[in-house]
Amino acid sequence: MFDIVFLYLRLARLDRPIGWLLLLWPTLWAVWIAGHGAPAWPIVFVFVAGAIVTRAAGCVVNDYFDRDFDRHVERTRKRPLATGEISVRGALVFALCLGLLALALVLTLNRLAQWLAVAGALIAVTYPLFKRFTHFPQFYLGLAFSWGIPMAFAAQQDTVPSLAWILVLANLLWTVAYDTMYAMADRPDDIKIGVKSTAIWFGQYDRIANLLCQALSLMVLYLLGRHLGFNGIFYLGLSVAAGTAMYQYWLCRQRDRVKCFRAFCNNNWFGGSIFAGIVLSYAMA
Repeated sequence: MFDIVFLYLRLARLDRPIGWLLLLWPTLWAVWIAGHGAPAWPIVFVFVAGAIVTRAAGCVVNDYFDRDFDRHVERTRKRPLATGEISVRGALVFALCLGLLALALVLTLNRLAQWLAVAGALIAVTYPLFKRFTHFPQFYLGLAFSWGIPMAFAAQQDTVPSLAWILVLANLLWTVAYDTMYAMADRPDDIKIGVKSTAIWFGQYDRIANLLCQALSLMVLYLLGRHLGFNGIFYLGLSVAAGTAMYQYWLCRQRDRVKCFRAFCNNNWFGGSIFAGIVLSYAMA
C-alpha cells in the first residue's frame, strides 16, 4: 500500500518540493503586494495549497504527454509513467482528482479569480506540447508559473491592475532563466530525441542569457519596489537574490548535468529572498 502511495507522490513530484516552491514564491509576492502587506490568512492558505496542488496536477499531465520521451532521458527515465509502474489510466484518474481539489480551492475565490483560474488551467495543460514545436517552451512555462499573480490581485482587489502584469514580466524573465538551467541538464538527451528548449537555442550563450534574464527580472522588481515605496530591507532581499544568480552562473560554468540541476534548485533562494524582502518591508514600514 505504502509503495503505491509513494509512486503517486513521485508522479506528482511531491517528494521534490522545488517545483511547487518556484511556483509559490511569485504567487506570494503578489498575495502580499495585493493585500498591502496584510493579506487575509484564508487567502494565503488558498494560494499556498493551490500552488502545491496545481503543480502536482501539472506534473502528472506533463508526464502523461512526455512518457515516451522520458524513457530516453537520463534524469527522467525512472519516472513512474515512463517505467510503467503507474498505468496511463491511473495517472489520468489521479490528475482528475488533483484537478477537482484545485477546483474546490478556486471556488472559494471571487468570480474574476475563477475565470482567471480557467485560463491558467488551459495554459498548464497545453504547456507540455510546446517543447515539440518551438525552442521557447520556457517562456510558456514562465506564463504558467506567473498566472497566480493576476489571480492573487483579482482575489483581493477584484481587478488586475497594471502592477500585476509588471510583476508577471519579472517572474517570466526569472522562470526562463531557471528553466533553461533545468533544460541544460537534459540538453544532450533532448537533442537526440528531438525535444526543443531555450538551452538548445541559446547554445554557447546559455549562461549569459540566464544571467541577463535574472538581471532584467531584478531590475523590474527594483523599479516596482521604488514605485511601491519599499524600504531598504526589500533591496537587501534583491541583493541576496542577485548573489544567488551569480552563484548559479558559476555552477553552470562547465555545463555539468548535476551542477546545472543544482543551479536550478538554488533558485529557491532567489525567490525566497525576494519574498522575505517584501514581507519585512511591509512589516517595518
